[in-house]
Amino acid sequence: MIALWLVLGLVLGLVAGWVVPGGLPLALARYHSVALLAALDSVFGGLVASRRGHFHAGVFVTGFVGNAILAAALTYIGDRTGVELYLAAVFALGTRIFLNLGALRRQLFGFEDPVRGAPSGPWPDPPGSSSPCPASPSSE
Repeated sequence: MIALWLVLGLVLGLVAGWVVPGGLPLALARYHSVALLAALDSVFGGLVASRRGHFHAGVFVTGFVGNAILAAALTYIGDRTGVELYLAAVFALGTRIFLNLGALRRQLFGFEDPVRGAPSGPWPDPPGSSSPCPASPSSE
């Protein structure tokens, strides 16, 4: 039932975007782009946390709002000082988005334990290691 509401909300949002006239003023384009990146970072981070069984709505919402406010504040300060500080937010949020997408890909294809986040792929354990994670040091 929740998936139905999510799909319905997505469809209504897309229809509203096509039907409602108007555009984004050029002065707000930077703010919109960093807000979109903050939203995507939170969504993909929430998906990874959910698949690992560590999702908490409070952490998701505060991360969503906090990332958006921080990114907008950096953009505003950069606009006022003439320094393009929004690029720091773009770099940080973009990096996190790609890391979360990589984690989701590994989880979906079975190369990562969705609960522990440790790799569980077809590669052998390193010599002298009792850990399933090839990158972890030996416990000796």
